[in-house]
Amino acid sequence: MTDINAERRSRAAGGVLVAATVAAGLMAGTFFVFACAVMPALARSDDRVYVDVMRDVNEVIQNPVFLAAFMGALALAGLAGWQSRRTTGRWWIWAGATAYALAFLVTVGANVPLNDALARPGDPAALRERFENPWVAWNVVRAALSTLATACLATGLATRSRPTRPEPAAPRPPTASHATPHRTSH
Repeated sequence: MTDINAERRSRAAGGVLVAATVAAGLMAGTFFVFACAVMPALARSDDRVYVDVMRDVNEVIQNPVFLAAFMGALALAGLAGWQSRRTTGRWWIWAGATAYALAFLVTVGANVPLNDALARPGDPAALRERFENPWVAWNVVRAALSTLATACLATGLATRSRPTRPEPAAPRPPTASHATPHRTSH
């Protein structure tokens, strides 16, 4: 019965690790798209359009789907790290959880305050001047950290071993001491 429970726990832990890897990958992709497409496209806009679009994005992105991936990656990676404490690959999983936690902190500590400042009334040119370069730079940092988290979690998944049941000992082949003696004629 203990072996069955251990196998179930191992499968559940593997599922949590897969979910953490997918959620971190979704976040890495989100930040990557902002870094290589959204922000360069917005950079071509005039100040009023730039500020209005970023305000809209910052409002719309606060939805259950995004928040589930954003918060879920953090919670699932931490849980996967805890569940992996007795498995091979655990250091990769902990590295992934740490990298994602850092990306989360960058978002909360840098990008969100910049978003909040952009939401305040003011001259679009002045708002953009204080927002654009720091936000883009911090977004690249969180994109890199989320990508690193995904890679580490995936490596942890690939190298993770499940607790195994001891296999019954196989019969041993006869050794030289058990062989039939060679006959000699006299």
